[in-house]
Amino acid sequence: MSGNNLQQPAGSAFHRSRGSFADELTNARTQLDKRLLLGQPAETPSVTDTAPSLSPTGSATPVTPESEAGSPVSPPFDGDNDGDVVADGFAFAFDIDGVLVRGGRAIPEALEAMKVLNGENKYGIKIPYIFLTNGGGKTEAERCNDLSRQLQTGISPSQFICGHTPMSEMADKYNTVLVVGGEGEKCRQVAEGYGFKDVVTPGDIIKANSATTPFRKLTEEEYINSKERDFSNVTIEAIFVFADSRDWAGDLQIIIDLAMSKGGRIGTLSETFDEGPPIYFSHNDVVWSAAHDNVRLGMGALRGIVEYTFKEVTKGKTLQTHAFGKPQLGTFEFATRLLKRWRKNEHRLNAPPETVYFVGDTPESDIRGTNQYNEKAENDWYSILVKTGVYQDGTEPAYKPRVTVDNVLDAVNHGIEREMKKQKERRTSQNKPKLVHMPKFTLDGPNNEESVEVVAS
Repeated sequence: MSGNNLQQPAGSAFHRSRGSFADELTNARTQLDKRLLLGQPAETPSVTDTAPSLSPTGSATPVTPESEAGSPVSPPFDGDNDGDVVADGFAFAFDIDGVLVRGGRAIPEALEAMKVLNGENKYGIKIPYIFLTNGGGKTEAERCNDLSRQLQTGISPSQFICGHTPMSEMADKYNTVLVVGGEGEKCRQVAEGYGFKDVVTPGDIIKANSATTPFRKLTEEEYINSKERDFSNVTIEAIFVFADSRDWAGDLQIIIDLAMSKGGRIGTLSETFDEGPPIYFSHNDVVWSAAHDNVRLGMGALRGIVEYTFKEVTKGKTLQTHAFGKPQLGTFEFATRLLKRWRKNEHRLNAPPETVYFVGDTPESDIRGTNQYNEKAENDWYSILVKTGVYQDGTEPAYKPRVTVDNVLDAVNHGIEREMKKQKERRTSQNKPKLVHMPKFTLDGPNNEESVEVVAS
């Protein structure tokens, strides 16, 4: 037989198209990356069916069951309630306004980001996430319904924190409270839902005495919804600003009246101006991102006005108010507890994530709070700043994030790829040869000394 007429080996395996084999190699690499991302042992996935592997010399080596078999492993991840694969080593937490939504509409990249988190990614894994916003004024269930519609995915109150959510833990501390802000009677309903026993609104006070706010008259609907009561023997034990005020002048007047009162009794005036009820704001954002091109004034601005006005009318007295929400560490601690419950109940993950990626648009609250909490948290809270909200591209943020990206989709992809890189580096480190000291005896040396050489095991 001539050397130019060598018979080609039979069998379709040797005639596999370059495209299909390349596709299988790409898929194998993706599956390997997925195992790394989930923390599984990184055995190299095999290419399918009868394709031969090539030895270093170029000869064909058949793939056998023995060569493909690996030892059984118990993967350190769980399926969720639907049997999907869930990443257990990291999670995301998101601000909402300026990150996912702006002016009541979803930011386009947010829709894609939700799909990626819910498993529509090249690794086919779900990634746990929660929402942490300073906004409020509705029940958590109502906010989640709105957000589900905007983001086109189901959002549960069990993965959601708004500015006034942590206030629920104070329902047993106070009896009669003044609740300020929001539309209509919504904040009264929220407070009562938290378990506050006796909730008063500014409308109740104005209805009892219309002279309280000379430039503010209740509408017919407000008058009907406001409760009629005698405040002569009522003591307001605390003031809670649940949501942004719809009537700054009227609400400011009533808050100042109570701050200057004798122990929270309406219509009284303290001689010392230091016995008014404590005042709590659900957050301290001076500005926030809305539909307007420029940022709008928020609750933090009202808080500043309250403190300034009190100092002016009392001739120098200082009013100490309190704020929840970001960047307060208590809010991040609350979020940690919520994330723990959500991962356990929804995804059957008991251990805390190694890293929580927090995505926000406001350096003064989102980034500041994340960075400060990271200093005391047991795991890594990683701050990501996006350019779709309060932060203006090209400016120097007052508090520096770990990374700045264009939008929330970039933030999610950054977190996933960072986790992949960490796992690859960890695997590489584990697979490095270990240097050990092995004794070596030389019989031809003087006095038969023992020498030691370093060898790789």
